[in-house]
Amino acid sequence: MVGKLIIFSAPSGAGKTTIVRHLLSKYNDKLAFSISACTRQPRENEIHGKDYYFITQEDFLHRIAQKEFVEFEEVYSGTYYGTLRSEIERIWGENKAVIFDIDVIGGLHLKDKFKDQALAIFVRPPSLEVLSERLYGRGTDTIDKLNERIGKAKKELEYAGQFDVILENDDLTEACIKAEQLIDDFLSGHNSSI
Repeated sequence: MVGKLIIFSAPSGAGKTTIVRHLLSKYNDKLAFSISACTRQPRENEIHGKDYYFITQEDFLHRIAQKEFVEFEEVYSGTYYGTLRSEIERIWGENKAVIFDIDVIGGLHLKDKFKDQALAIFVRPPSLEVLSERLYGRGTDTIDKLNERIGKAKKELEYAGQFDVILENDDLTEACIKAEQLIDDFLSGHNSSI
């Protein structure tokens, strides 16, 4: 498992975080979550060092200059997200595979960098309308931010074919079962039929 990475990417609201949390609870002896660094403010109930490493934009840019990130992106204007090299090394040091819950472009950057060491899974929502309903239902963003997320989601859906696997999330329970099969196959070195 050391040296393996499992990448879950999707537009915001597609269900990737819920699927990743399910997999972490089932495979806590084999997988560890890669905590991303970001420059945004924590949402309610988010914890520094558990959900994200919340750092200032100045610190983030300094770390970019020091080449501490394996990938990073300005996901929204003025808001950076990235994966610290030290985070991957920490997890591999625990003899576990790294699992990512990461935006679409970040996921593709990781796949490009780690090639066959990585399994890149795109979680696709049933439709853009369902995705919009999920985002509005969260109640965590302003209308402007929601519209920005929905606009971004339209573009991100176009990248689905560049991932190793497209995991349809029409039904969350079924998507979790398929995700388990993908993880079992990848960690054991078999190709999945999904």
